[in-house]
Amino acid sequence: MAAAGGGAGGAERGGADGGADGGAGPAPAAAPGRAQVFSTVVDTFLEKLVAAASYQRFVSCYRCVYKLQPPLTRSIYDQFISQLQACVKEEIQEVKNEGNLEELFSSLDKIVEEAKDREKPAWRPSGLPEQDVRSALLPYLLQHRAHLRRALRDREQRGGAAAEAVLAGRNRIAELQQLIQARQQAWQASSKEQRELIMTFQEPQ
Repeated sequence: MAAAGGGAGGAERGGADGGADGGAGPAPAAAPGRAQVFSTVVDTFLEKLVAAASYQRFVSCYRCVYKLQPPLTRSIYDQFISQLQACVKEEIQEVKNEGNLEELFSSLDKIVEEAKDREKPAWRPSGLPEQDVRSALLPYLLQHRAHLRRALRDREQRGGAAAEAVLAGRNRIAELQQLIQARQQAWQASSKEQRELIMTFQEPQ
């Protein structure tokens, strides 16, 4: 009985130790990137496309040719499937190149990896469109308002400097007008004196 109990206890300890060792297994493999997932989806689509365009369906459409030349029918079908796959892959590659999907997939993978270490949860819609739009546009609008205020302040400063320059120019013009008027009056007075003096010399003796 004691031996049995000891064996049971050893078995329990062994199971517990084994469970502890089993828990420290290898880390799970990293999830495939979006580019790899996209390639897998394309391959799956091509497989289903080929399965849908089976040889039996092809033969049913060209039964007369198949009865006369079965090997030729098989050769035509193989060429058709090969060209179909090549065309589909070429079209998908053009779409990837035009949309720059490889770079976009890499960017998305990087964003997801960076988000894993982020303590603050990512933004999610609140369900109230007005609030979401306001929260999204408010920082931009505040920044734009600050920019407009700086631009207005600069304009006001430049406008003040221009106004001072204009006022100084007007004052200078007024001074020049007064100077010209004073010289004109002095010249008129001098001319009058000269005329009076000439008339004095011309009076009869």
